[in-house]
Formats: sequence, structure tokens, C-alpha cells
Amino acid sequence: MSSIIAELGEKGTKAVLALTRAESERLVKGRGAGTALELPGTNYSLPLIKALLNEEVRTLGDCGRIISEAEKLAAGNPAGNGLFLGAAGGLLNKGLAVLLCEELLASFQYLEGGHPQPETAGFLSDNLLRSLDIQLVDGRIAGIAVIAGPAKDADSAVRLIRDLQSKSIVSLLAGSAGGASMLKQLADSGIAVGLDNYIVPLGTDYLSVIYAVDWAVRAPLTYGGHKCGQWKEILSYTKEKVPAFVILLSHVDEVITATGLGALAMGFPIITDLDIPEVPKLETTLYEALVRQSDYSAVASACIQTRGIKVKVSEVPVPVPYAAAFEGERVRRDQLHAEFGGKSSLAFEYLHSSPLREVEDGKVEIHGPDIDALSKGGKSLPLALIVEVAGRRMQKDFEPILERQIHRFVNYAMGIMHVGQRDMNWIRVSKDAFSKGFRLKHLGVILHAMLHQEYQAIVDKVQVKIYTEKSEVEKLLPAAVGSFAERDERLSGMTDESVDTFYSCLLCQSFAPNHVCIVTPERLGLCGAYSWLDAKASYEITPTGPNQPVLKGKILDERAGQWGNINEFVYLKSNKTVDKVSMYSLLDAPQTSCGCFECIVAVLPEANGVMVVHRDHIGMTPCGMTFTTLAGSVGGGVQTPGFLGVGKLYIASRKFISAEGGLKRVVWMPRELKEMLGERLRRRCEELGDPGLFDKIADEEAAVKIEELLEFLTKAGHPALEMPPLL
Repeated sequence: MSSIIAELGEKGTKAVLALTRAESERLVKGRGAGTALELPGTNYSLPLIKALLNEEVRTLGDCGRIISEAEKLAAGNPAGNGLFLGAAGGLLNKGLAVLLCEELLASFQYLEGGHPQPETAGFLSDNLLRSLDIQLVDGRIAGIAVIAGPAKDADSAVRLIRDLQSKSIVSLLAGSAGGASMLKQLADSGIAVGLDNYIVPLGTDYLSVIYAVDWAVRAPLTYGGHKCGQWKEILSYTKEKVPAFVILLSHVDEVITATGLGALAMGFPIITDLDIPEVPKLETTLYEALVRQSDYSAVASACIQTRGIKVKVSEVPVPVPYAAAFEGERVRRDQLHAEFGGKSSLAFEYLHSSPLREVEDGKVEIHGPDIDALSKGGKSLPLALIVEVAGRRMQKDFEPILERQIHRFVNYAMGIMHVGQRDMNWIRVSKDAFSKGFRLKHLGVILHAMLHQEYQAIVDKVQVKIYTEKSEVEKLLPAAVGSFAERDERLSGMTDESVDTFYSCLLCQSFAPNHVCIVTPERLGLCGAYSWLDAKASYEITPTGPNQPVLKGKILDERAGQWGNINEFVYLKSNKTVDKVSMYSLLDAPQTSCGCFECIVAVLPEANGVMVVHRDHIGMTPCGMTFTTLAGSVGGGVQTPGFLGVGKLYIASRKFISAEGGLKRVVWMPRELKEMLGERLRRRCEELGDPGLFDKIADEEAAVKIEELLEFLTKAGHPALEMPPLL
């Protein structure tokens, strides 16, 4: 490795170690060794330290031993649990030592008043990371760019960010130089930031890079099934499965160099616009360790090539940028040119199949005024968006699946906002999109292009009809609503017994190699994103993809929901780690979880029942654990009897833990989740012959501690108290 980098790395390591020890001693002296220390919203204490050293840091008094371990590592000796990349990885050992100390320094910042930088995210919580999991595994997020430092100018910053967004790469911003930061450059250029826009400012100092490292190191713990302290496996996982890289811009010093060595040790290459010495390919990295690229228009491509990221680029002929990065964008009132639906006007969207001869591929018809006909005072129009598809392999049951994609496909256009579906949709077009030439016809262009691109196996033709005359919209609406009701009735009649085939979902094996999801008509995927029909359509589209048909075969245990063929399939696809799985049981060989689950079901033995908590709930639960603590026991592709990751709609299913008594076993769930599922749960309670059951299920306002819960259940007369013992 270059002597210049070695010299800078050595100086930076010494500086960070000295600063960390000095700050630790100052805080212990001023506040006391017993002062609590934490990073907010995580079950992993200080995640990097916990992952690599298996050490808990809960108080200031715990820091001294961590600093001593980092000093050993920096001096070329193994840490207490053996963490050491060998003599050949000398500088990389120093880099890991620096990252361990920087995590302590970040926690010191939070101790002294919280994350001190306004308009930045700081540490990223466990719940926030889980909200992105399905987007990472299905490719909507192709990679993670940690951008350290500002671009050479604002135009270059915008060019780089837009290029990364167009390639579905999330940018994490950190650092500033000479009074400039990437965040300020983007703000001055009117670029909206936030997770919805795939741009997350971590902080304006370089220490904020550690928050990106903390994100990466939780992936092998959450999804990979690795345990804290298994540092070899964890570093291998971050190198091979976490699609992250560092973009270093404008400025470098000894501390940044030492931090960069830590990134290389994690397996993350560095792409930079700086003229710094070559770094040879290292054993601990998959690709070139450092790549120079001064042309900002080529930086994103260099990142993709260096890290080996596969990007799905959607070529859609519309006058605005088009990519998954714009899916969460919001069009505010002051940005608005035109809107349809919501509270402003009557609107609906409807997709249906027709015979091939009746569909003219690519045809887009506009009936009524376009958005350029709106006066300055009026910004809303009625809307009927009708999509007709035809295909030799198209099935009627696929219509609602394709219709749901309208939301995603329209949202990918920058400056266009889409909310809801069916006759509860809401579309907004921004002034900027309008000024760039976006018109109603482009909604049809988008849907034609994307339905062909993603559903070419079942869709041969697509045509779109758009109506903006109120009388026409009112005339067309009843037929669409009738079709919606017919679909709901048809789908609600599907049961596990009515089919001979279930479907697998192996999508998350890119992160959780041993996890296998089995999707049935009455049990959707634990991520909530895949129903049985979704999986069926996915198989029709990609026969060799992650969703495969599995004939149920011989029933082995009707009560628990075990079939011979299902067990054989799971055993084979779980790398022979899971030999049987029960579809309806929480206690007997429950299905594994990858970490993408919407909710966790957990046994409460004292109440003879179970609680359910969703990932957006940040409070304590009656089992004495928060969602993030529970999630640490459930994910990683392992079976955990008594704990189960599920999709929230499964809670209202007739098959929900039916082996243990189903919904009657649920004694507690957060109020937000109860309200979210209210109508479905009430309907299920009536089916069970106990319409009052809904109100007998406690929430956090009624009880948080188990003693409070038991008192509430007794007064309410909850049936779980009288049911056969769970354990």
C-alpha cells in the first residue's frame, strides 16, 4: 500500500485513539462511570462494537475496555475475542480500531445533548432500516453510496445525486470542507432530501460516516443469522452482501484516511475525485480498493462497476427523470400545478383484461381537457384512468396485481405523486414536471412501458384511456366499482384447502440465506408484500424466479399445517437447516423469518396467550421487550418456537396460529395496529362468535406491564384465560 496512505492512516489512527480516550476520561470525571450511554433506537447497544467484539457498552465506565481493545488492534495485536485481520492487514486493523473509537465518539455526542446537527438524520434506528428491507431485496434499492464531503460545486453535486437516484442508489451524506457540504449544495439547488428521495444527510461532520457503518453491520445480525462476536462471518457478510461503497470528494486528511481504511476492512471500496496514490486490490475486498474518477458524470458508473452492483434501469420516454428513487416524493400545495382525486375531485383507476383483438398496443387516448387547459385559479380535474391489457397468458386473477402497480409506476416519475388505489386514488403533478412538458398522455406512456417491462411474460398489449370530463367519469365509475367488489368476493373465497399448490418466496435469501417463505391463500408473505396470487403471477412471469409452485403433497399434520412436499422443499431450499415447517403453529416448527416481517407474534405464558407488535411501535410491550429487541431473536432464517414474524393482514386470517387457537389467543397489540386492522379484526371476531373480542384485546393504553395486562384481561373476560394451556 502506498507509503503516503500508510503515513496518513498511522497519524489518523493515533489521533482518533487519543481523542477517544481523552473524551472518555473527561466524561467519566464529569458525569460518573455509571452514566448511561447509548445510540437511539437500536437493540444492539453500540452496533459495531457489539457485532465485532460482542461487548455491551451501556455506561461511560464500559468505554475504557473498548478503547483498550482498539489500541491492541491498532498496535497489530488481536483484540480480546480474536478480532484481527492478520499481519498482512496491518493498516486495515488500524482502520477497524478507528471505527470502534468513532462509534464511541458518536455516542458521546448523543450523551451531550443529542445529535447536534439540525436537518440531518444522525444515527439510523433499527426500525428505519427494517422499513427498507424489502426494497433492498427486490432491487428497488440497488446500492448504498456513502458520500463523504462536498462536490467541487453545486452543479456537480446535483449531477451526481441525480445520476445515483436514476440508478436506484440511496445516498448517505456526511462531512463538509471549506464551509461547504453536499447537503448545503443540494439545498441551495432546491433538491429535496429525505429517505423518500433516496438522499439521507447523516451529518455535516466526517464522524457521521460511522452511522453508515452502523447500518451495514446490523445487516448480518438482522438477516444473516450471525451472532455478535462472529467477526469473521460478519465482515464476510458486509463484504459480499451489503451493496455499499464510499464516495470521497474534495478533501482528505489523516483522520478521513484512517476512517477510509476501516471502510476497506468492511469490504467497501472508495471512489474519489482526489488525486491520491493507487491502492492495490486487497484480500479483504472483493474489488479494487480505491478508484479515482474526477468526471462527476462517470462517478456513479464507476461505483456500480467497482462494487459489482446490478442496476435495473427503466427506460421510459417521459420528459422528467424516472426511477424508483422518486417513489416517495411528495408534491406540496405550493409546488402544485394539477391534481386528481383525494379531496379535490372524483377520480378512480381501473385495470382490466380484454381480448387481444380489442387492444391496440401503445395507444393512449385523452377524453376531455388536459392539464395545460387549467386556469391559474383551478388546479383540479376529475379523472378516470382505465388501463386495458391483453395477453395469451393473462388471467383475470392477475388484474388486481397489475392494477396495484399503477401506484408504483406513476410514482417513479419525478414531480408526480400518487397515493391510494381504485376509487380512492390521488394524483398530483408539480409545476416543475409541467414546465418540463409532462402531460396526461405521459401517464399512459409510463404504464405502457412499465407493464411491458415487468410483466412481459403475461402482457402482450397495453392501451390506456384517460377521461377528465366529470359526466364521463361518473358514467364509468359504477362498472369499475362493481368489478372491485367482484374481485374482493372471489379472492375472499380462496382458502388453503381450495388449492393443491402453495408458492415459495426466496427473494430474501440474498440477505438471509437459510430463510424460506411459504405463501398460501390464507397466509401472505411475512413482509406483507406478496400474496398467493402475487406469487402465482410472479412465477408465470419468471418461471425460474424466487416464487416457485410447491405441490402440498401428503398431509402430515392437519392441525399444525404440515405437508410432506412442503417440508422437503423447505429442507432443500434452506440449505438443509430446516427439516419441517408448520404453516399454522407458533410453537411447533414455526416458519422462519428473514427480518422483513411487518409484525412479531410472541407468547405471553402468564396470560396463556400471545401479543402482536408491529415494527412502527417504538414502546415497551408486556413481554418486557421492544420490537427491536424481539426482532433480534426472530430473524436470520432460524425457527424460534414461541416467536413468529408475520405480515399484518395474516392476523385477521382464519389460519392465523390456528393450531394454538387463533385470534382468541391474542391478548395485546398496539392501538395503532388495532385501528389499522379494525374492520378486518371485527369481522373475524364475529366469525368466531365473539363480537366483543376486539375490545377485550388490550393495547398500550390499557397495559404495558404483564401485571396490568392480567388485571385488564380478567376484568374483560378474555377467552384466552379459559383456553387450554399454551405451554
